[in-house]
Amino acid sequence: MPVDLITRIRNIQKQLALAETGIIDMATCQALEIRLNITVASNNVATHIKNIQRALRIGDDGIVGPITVSRIEALITTRMPAIPQGASMAVSVKSLDLIISSEITSKEMYNRKYQSPIWPGGDSGITIGIGYDCGYATRNSFTAAWQSHISVDALNLLLATCGKKGAGCQSLLPGLSRVKIPYDAALQVFYQTTLPSYARDTRRAFPGIEKLPPDAQGALLSLVYNRGAAIDNSDRRREMKSIVTLVAGGNLAGIAQQIRSMKRLWNPVKQKGLLIRRDKEADLVAQATFDVLPEDVIVV
Repeated sequence: MPVDLITRIRNIQKQLALAETGIIDMATCQALEIRLNITVASNNVATHIKNIQRALRIGDDGIVGPITVSRIEALITTRMPAIPQGASMAVSVKSLDLIISSEITSKEMYNRKYQSPIWPGGDSGITIGIGYDCGYATRNSFTAAWQSHISVDALNLLLATCGKKGAGCQSLLPGLSRVKIPYDAALQVFYQTTLPSYARDTRRAFPGIEKLPPDAQGALLSLVYNRGAAIDNSDRRREMKSIVTLVAGGNLAGIAQQIRSMKRLWNPVKQKGLLIRRDKEADLVAQATFDVLPEDVIVV
């Protein structure tokens, strides 16, 4: 093997806190497999290398050349953009697409179904736009978010719903029938107000989240967007509390497992959409790497 590749492999091993042998040995393979969230049942190093190559999407010729080494370097080297003052996280485009699709499916579906206020059920309040829950908003925060985007009449009608949650909200819907929120207005509030607010909440709930890969950060943002950021000792928040420690330790597999465990909370028939969302969030976390293009990362 050329000397330059040996040097690069030794640097990889140094970053993984392994013996610097200069070859992709079994210990190095196993450390990389942990990063890639894959398991390989074999005593053959070549088999491990081929599986690592497949996980890195570079074929599986088993040859540790410049392509394989470069992709491994990208995998283990954190190349996240610096988070500027005023921002909280760096998330993937894919994870933001998950939030939007989970909330409204598509622009076409929004225009057919979500322009008018809805009550999603459970502990939710009156919800407008892209998952904006008036039940968890104060009158001041609601006004700041929406007054530039909706009429005074609609603003006043919706202000009366702020702070109200639960089944009683269903009776409020008839009085809100003339309220219509255009898609562009919903998208503006989502990007300019709601998303940054939830990003701050997510970072406060899970210290160290900014050190995770963008897919993992975005998946947890989606989780908080849907469930809120409360961390307590109740049974319903059990997994949320466990994730705090897992985030601090960078344990992606553990985080994904806890997100899937939350599916116990919802009826698989009546609330199937929530179970699908949890699985998609868990998949994002489990498969997350730092091997992402700059254009696929959004700072929020």
